[in-house]
Amino acid sequence: MNEENPATAITPFERIRRTNPTGSEFWSSRDFAQVLGYTDYRNFEAVIEKARTACFNSGQRVEDHFVEITEMIEIGKGGQRAVRTVMMSRYACYLVIQNADPAKEIVAVGQTYFAVQTRRQEVSDEEVEAERRLLLRNEMKKHNTQLADAARSAGVIEPRDYAIFQNHGYAGLYGGLMAGDIHARKGLKKGQQILDHMGSTELAANLFRATQTEEKMRRDKIVGKDKANKTHHEVGAKVRRTIQELGGTMPENLPSADSIKKLETNKKKALRGSKKKRNQE
Repeated sequence: MNEENPATAITPFERIRRTNPTGSEFWSSRDFAQVLGYTDYRNFEAVIEKARTACFNSGQRVEDHFVEITEMIEIGKGGQRAVRTVMMSRYACYLVIQNADPAKEIVAVGQTYFAVQTRRQEVSDEEVEAERRLLLRNEMKKHNTQLADAARSAGVIEPRDYAIFQNHGYAGLYGGLMAGDIHARKGLKKGQQILDHMGSTELAANLFRATQTEEKMRRDKIVGKDKANKTHHEVGAKVRRTIQELGGTMPENLPSADSIKKLETNKKKALRGSKKKRNQE
């Protein structure tokens, strides 16, 4: 007998799920209200407003999860009427169901469905972020070595001079903050490396800073410590301006992440476990 997954296929919430041309899923507030048994949509709008507030309080961008549109609905005899509808993400639906009338039996079903599905998505997102961080951190190590080589060619030889050179790059990217300032701002402990506690977005910004500085120094044949420092600062500042122009979060305001060493250890354990399993088969 073919049994369906109770967390997905048999629920009415899965049946009203839609996807846009890019494959992203969403739910219509009109469909959602009908499934939950709200005969007067105005009552359901109050639930949506509570969910919006919960979304804002959780630190999420409300507009990423609740998108209001105008659509036409049939009103009989071939007529149509424009109505407001909210297109909601899975997370938005989770918040809505938490604020819906608990006396409705279908609400309990929805709470189970979206709690399970939201957690699955969270786990998936965490795994993707971990892989991105591992990849970018390894790239950062490689390109920092190449940047150090370019700096040496420009005359940055002594360790103290190279630390100053690196601080110029950080200052450009972090709005004047140097490595020690970033370390303190992120709340890191003594001995913890700032690069090891960056999320993928912050690592990507620093990787771009490093690669572009190296290329510019080699291309422009930069010679002299002062010119090398100036170049690194200018590139860092340019990356910062780009982030600002795109409406991104400034790197100093991004949260610190768990140590990359923890992810590396977990990945090694998983690989050993997978190898052991294959050998036993």
